Amino acid sequence: MATTSIHGTAQKVLTPETLRSAAKQSSRCLVVPVRLRRAIKKYLRGPNSYSSLPKLEEPYLKRKVLRLSQSLNEIKSINLQLTATTSKELVEDPLKSAEQSKRWKIKSSYGDIGLKYRDDETVAYVAARMPAVYSACYRVLKEVRRRLPGFSPSRVLDFGAGTGSAFWALREVWPNSLEKVNLVEPSQPMQRAGQSLIQDLKDLPAIHSYESIQALTKNINKSGRQHDLVIASYVLGEIPSLKDRVTIVRQLWDLTQDVLVLVEPGTPEGSNIISQMRSHILWMEKRKFRKIKDGTNEASTDLTARKSGAFIVAPCAHDGACPLEKTGKYCHFVQRLERTSTQRVYKRSKGEPLRGFEDEKFCFVAIRRGQRPREPWPLDGMKFETLKEQRTSRKLEDLEIDYDDLIKSEQVDVIPYEEPDPVTYDSDFMEADDVDDNEKVEEEEETTRADLGGGWGRIIFSPVRRGRQISMDVCRSIKPDASEGAFQRVVVTQSKNPTLHHQARRSFWGDLWPF
Repeated sequence: MATTSIHGTAQKVLTPETLRSAAKQSSRCLVVPVRLRRAIKKYLRGPNSYSSLPKLEEPYLKRKVLRLSQSLNEIKSINLQLTATTSKELVEDPLKSAEQSKRWKIKSSYGDIGLKYRDDETVAYVAARMPAVYSACYRVLKEVRRRLPGFSPSRVLDFGAGTGSAFWALREVWPNSLEKVNLVEPSQPMQRAGQSLIQDLKDLPAIHSYESIQALTKNINKSGRQHDLVIASYVLGEIPSLKDRVTIVRQLWDLTQDVLVLVEPGTPEGSNIISQMRSHILWMEKRKFRKIKDGTNEASTDLTARKSGAFIVAPCAHDGACPLEKTGKYCHFVQRLERTSTQRVYKRSKGEPLRGFEDEKFCFVAIRRGQRPREPWPLDGMKFETLKEQRTSRKLEDLEIDYDDLIKSEQVDVIPYEEPDPVTYDSDFMEADDVDDNEKVEEEEETTRADLGGGWGRIIFSPVRRGRQISMDVCRSIKPDASEGAFQRVVVTQSKNPTLHHQARRSFWGDLWPF
């Protein structure tokens, strides 16, 4: 892994505030919306018109939460065997590749791995896992919105919708643009739970539920099958067959008119799934693009070529092969969330008091149709003053010391996700306030964005601070067209570049880096 030091000499255009606003993608600690916490509490009180399940006693539900956690861990063990099994099949049957053209027509269904979401498992999922899955989906969709400020989906497909975690996140990120949402979820208890959780919300888009992709395509005409956004969260890992997994992702891509988002748990297995699906879609679109360019009609070919193709919106800074594949590391991120009161009641800790927060690790990829825009790199033509030059150019009035600012500047920022836990958060503190559950969320103004043309790298792991030197592991594009990437160590020192050092001190795992 290469080591790169950033040097520079006098700033011209970009201010530290603009730089920090564009680079910031992560959130310190997410608070689950009051309306969702209230809906979960109401659902757990049960029974209601959507579920035949009586109210579960606390000890029983705690055991169900524990069993659900064990079942999800068993899924990881199954995924570990998939690669070896697939390789063995290809060795035993080399002619199997000749049947590739037929395998995409398989009608597959997911979830057949011994984990059945019946009524009690569904209640356990809502109590223990739904807030964390929501937080990961919200973080991912919020970044898609920041990177694509003109993108406002009206038609959405949520594959593996479960109890509606992604739908709640969609409502928070794009509250005013959703018109139609199609949900694909084969579990009837999950569907009933999702309906129960949203029954008190108003101004909902048109929502239709289906048990499979085949049922969706059968009941919708061809023009209605295209969705502005397709999201599949925490579901591909539940598909036991690698062949079926690729089949489903191809089907989802065919139903995508603009952006496809895949989210998986932040484990080596989840990262491997995301990497495989990312590579397959990019390979498929590159092959299609080459075929179009080989056409004879140049006018129509040029128009079709501009509409074809695919590029990565996030988290990758490029569309090339993943540089982490042979490093023993895996690409994942983390979102800290304050635990809800229901999570604190039903989750167990190993002999220690349960923390007031939890860190949800996740992997994701957001892919958009079309050709990557050609934007200038963030630091093109930029020069930065050294610390010595900044001090030389100071005016006499700038030498007056503001002791409050001095104390703040000398405080050391705690690296996120490694801080101690001295505080027990109460995530339900807002429930005493007069909050309207049906009030629409106002879209916040975001004046600065990180262009997709290249030059913005991604901080893969937590930055390491040693005195006045900060080291960061950055995955970045090494070509202006973002066709190839590299994983590098970036070192920033205060003396040589105080402006970027100031930015580095406030950067976290998952943020962008303009280099």
